[in-house]
Amino acid sequence: AGGQHVNKTESAVRITHIPTNTVVACQTGRSQHQNRDTAMKMLAAKLYELEVQKRNTERDALEATKSDIGWGSQIRNYVLDQSRIKDLRTGIERTDTQKVLDGDLDEFIEASLKSGLEAGAKRSDA
Repeated sequence: AGGQHVNKTESAVRITHIPTNTVVACQTGRSQHQNRDTAMKMLAAKLYELEVQKRNTERDALEATKSDIGWGSQIRNYVLDQSRIKDLRTGIERTDTQKVLDGDLDEFIEASLKSGLEAGAKRSDA
């Protein structure tokens, strides 16, 4: 197919993905079917890229909530001679050291989770 046939063929395709308002257009093929297939592949690639960006943004936001734990970053004090254990992140202090050393950490874990939820709520309000 050559000559003037190229000018007479109206085979361009434009596809809009309404939920994301993503638009792709294709007019490289000779037929509308070829252009539609190519446009669908382009749309799938764009939607995949949007999903990857969204997940990366969510992951980065989650990573930002984690505190930087480096050398000297202290989380908890165990002062056994004074029979006291204090969590420096949440302010929880317990005097029953043997129970904590035996694994009774529920109070520390709950306080840490609550502070994480409160920090997440503050971040989503901003």
